Amino acid sequence: MKGFRLNPDKDYVAQIIAGIQHKNGHCPCRLKTDDTTLCPCDEFISSGICKCHLFLKEDELLKKS
Repeated sequence: MKGFRLNPDKDYVAQIIAGIQHKNGHCPCRLKTDDTTLCPCDEFISSGICKCHLFLKEDELLKKS
């Protein structure tokens, strides 16, 4: 998605990816598993909100560096 980058913390990303694999492609931060929670979830696609912080806004990354 434009304006977002993968979280630069490789260990954190590995944990989230493992959670996604464990939940068969669904966001590990969501309790329910349906078509709206497949990663990237509908909330991220429509609103730019990634609850598990796998994807971060580019401007937030620039502020931290």
